[in-house]
Amino acid sequence: MNYVNLMKIAKNALMRNKFRAFLTMLGIIIGVASVIAMLAIGQGSKKSIQDQMSSMGSNLVFIMPGSQQRGGVMMGNSSSQSLKLVDMEAIRLQSTNISAISPEVRTSGQVVYGNSNWPTSIYGGNTDYLSIRKFGLESGRLFTEREITTLAKVCLIGKTVVSKIFPKGVDPIGQTIRFKDIPLKVIGILSEKGENSFGQDQDDMLIAPYTTVQRRLLAIDYIQTILTSAISEARTDAAINDLQTIMRKQHKISKPEDDDFRVMSQAELVKTFTSISDILTTLLGAIAGISLLVGGIGIMNIMYVSVTERTREIGLRMSIGGKGRDILMQFLIESTMLSVVGGLIGIGLGYLVSAVVGTMMGWPVVIMTQSVVLSFLVCAAIGIFFGWYPAKKASNLNPIDALRYE
Repeated sequence: MNYVNLMKIAKNALMRNKFRAFLTMLGIIIGVASVIAMLAIGQGSKKSIQDQMSSMGSNLVFIMPGSQQRGGVMMGNSSSQSLKLVDMEAIRLQSTNISAISPEVRTSGQVVYGNSNWPTSIYGGNTDYLSIRKFGLESGRLFTEREITTLAKVCLIGKTVVSKIFPKGVDPIGQTIRFKDIPLKVIGILSEKGENSFGQDQDDMLIAPYTTVQRRLLAIDYIQTILTSAISEARTDAAINDLQTIMRKQHKISKPEDDDFRVMSQAELVKTFTSISDILTTLLGAIAGISLLVGGIGIMNIMYVSVTERTREIGLRMSIGGKGRDILMQFLIESTMLSVVGGLIGIGLGYLVSAVVGTMMGWPVVIMTQSVVLSFLVCAAIGIFFGWYPAKKASNLNPIDALRYE
């Protein structure tokens, strides 16, 4: 059995019907390109989510108020008043896995400067707040402990707020703005961060001492969130255990199901969102993979047609000594060649589509080598699988009947 001759025969047979061969390969081409492009978009989205959430601090651990149960009965949302400054101080003193801690209070409203106004949010924290949230200062300074203690009317502003309320050429540092009728002196401008994974503009905000927001703007004596930073990402789980133990002791809670708070880490959020992204990527790949199945059916169909058209040729070859396995391999090589060549073209088209989507639509794309190799192997498998039955049928033809075929 001379495989080189069989490949030449298969090539010549396909070249005799170039357009038909191309149409047969089209299903494989579209299928492979779709699989590569869909998986690239899915992986790109996953990486984008991971990068953006990691930029908020991979070792970030935070405590939020939660609904409380007593004796199996839900007592409702303890909201908001379940977190106190004494809880934060207990964590600061008792936890050995925390490097920084800050309260957080927030509210929304209109910020006004001169004749300009803009709807935004203001966040209150302490001197650790910026380092925990991975914010930087482009210019100006951070508020001091004394300004926190005295409820000073000072704030830091994001780049979006600067662009919305300050005319060009005006230096915001030292200017006085108003938020909910409270005058605030701008002492710093935050470095640009862009949008986060949820599509929220991280530059559209003000940051002030938590006491200023808590007392002057919200008139409350509790805090809405406690933000902490674990000493390292490896010690995040230990930090979570510390926080749960300390909070239960502070709130006199004996059973975990009675917790009136929730402890979450940035790593948990990343894991949740990436698992959702993995499901969507798999779904997209499966949908795109259907076209590969359709392409395989097309190959089987055209091979049946080819066997019928070349029945007399098959009979002639077998009558002069050709064996059934030679005929089998001839048609099997033809179907595999259709599939593999279509797969190679599809891989090139997949790269092109991914590049166009990434450039023109601004979507993140990551083409993984595994997806390309898998697509190619699937193409070869489809050529063999869907070409086998027509090839087997050709090899089983009776030479005399084949020669008589009209």
